[in-house]
Amino acid sequence: MSVPSRDTLPTESGETVLITGVRVYGEGEPTNVLIDGDTIAAIGPDVVAPDTDTEVVDGTGQVLLPGFVDLHTHLREPGREDTETIESGSAAAALGGYTAVFAMANTSPVADSVVVTDHVWRRGQEVGLVDVHPVGAVTVGLAGEQLAEMGTMAAGVGRVRMFSDDGHCVADPLVMRRALEYARSLDVLIAQHAEEPRLTVGAVAHEGPTAARLGLTGWPRAAEESIVARDALLARDAGARVHVCHASTAGTVEILRWARAQGIAITAEVTPHHLLLDDSRLETYDAVNRVNPPLRERSDVEALRTALADGTLDCVATDHAPHAEQDKCCEFSVARPGMLGLETALSIVVDTMVRPGVLDWRGVARVMSERPAEIARLDDQGRPIEVGEVANLTLVDPDTEWTVVSGDLASIAHNSPYDAMTLPARVTTTVLRGRVTVRDGAVAPRQATVGER
Repeated sequence: MSVPSRDTLPTESGETVLITGVRVYGEGEPTNVLIDGDTIAAIGPDVVAPDTDTEVVDGTGQVLLPGFVDLHTHLREPGREDTETIESGSAAAALGGYTAVFAMANTSPVADSVVVTDHVWRRGQEVGLVDVHPVGAVTVGLAGEQLAEMGTMAAGVGRVRMFSDDGHCVADPLVMRRALEYARSLDVLIAQHAEEPRLTVGAVAHEGPTAARLGLTGWPRAAEESIVARDALLARDAGARVHVCHASTAGTVEILRWARAQGIAITAEVTPHHLLLDDSRLETYDAVNRVNPPLRERSDVEALRTALADGTLDCVATDHAPHAEQDKCCEFSVARPGMLGLETALSIVVDTMVRPGVLDWRGVARVMSERPAEIARLDDQGRPIEVGEVANLTLVDPDTEWTVVSGDLASIAHNSPYDAMTLPARVTTTVLRGRVTVRDGAVAPRQATVGER
């Protein structure tokens, strides 16, 4: 049976939008940006609305960036719609400035077949707030034993271009080798959850003085670093691309530097929470701080920031992981690992990287839009803000501050570690292919239709 093409789906794009008074990439004098349909039509201080039907967005004092791309989200649909759905997760993503997200495969049923991955893609298009790209499982049922039908998923309507057993490591080196060999032939990416499971039995916190004092079973850095080193070598021999999910240690950074020097095609992401938080947060035993990999020591945090600034770490990915209240309001050792991240990611990058002066707004565009789009090979995302380019855009107020109220976030779940924190900068407007999806910090209303990029 032939697999239907995305080309059979009707398209939807914006009409005419004029964004006024913005600084593109935070540089130069304020200018106006005209969007016609799904394309940037004109940029300049003298550009005006062509007619009275033009939607005008006042961007005075704000920064215009390409729409953000998140390589790592958990949207929980199908299976755990009590914690998140593609609709609620898409709203959170759009409010965070994202125009494309990748939804991990650890759903129920697992996204290890074209039936599930095509559903995720189609549902994301029906919602229409961001492009929700399905991530296919590397192995059947995430069991780490038998390879999933990667070729079928890659050829489906969802066009799966990244595969991961995230939540579980592909621990068997032979299975990982075979996955990388197939990935090379399909020209897709394997994203590895780097955790040697034999080193993390019962582990819930970073192995160090804090965990020892609190009586929490420690999670050694070597559990991550050994898999990163192993997979770099396997990718080298397979001639394949491998991506490291949620890098969290200074040692991982050094291994990445070594692998790059050998010409190995390895990329890596860092989460906002690993850029901001450390294991001192565990003193309260609040399970909102339990995450996988765990919050590390301050020295690791500093190493991750340096590596993101110099390009050793390619991009920021949220690992947005909603959980129900009963899965977090419990004993630390039995709580589900994970944190919300979509709506707060930009603010944390500004707080940890822009305010200290280690990244400028061009750098923010690089790590939150351009590099993740390149890694995933999305031709229409992370593009330059230039005439003729697709209008996937994010407008940021750099001078505002806001206080996080977890109950006010768009996600169904409320497990944000940033609750009651005051953070800098906030997305005010998001534009997906010329259509305003978020305006003045609120999701723009839209009648649900099926569309494609």
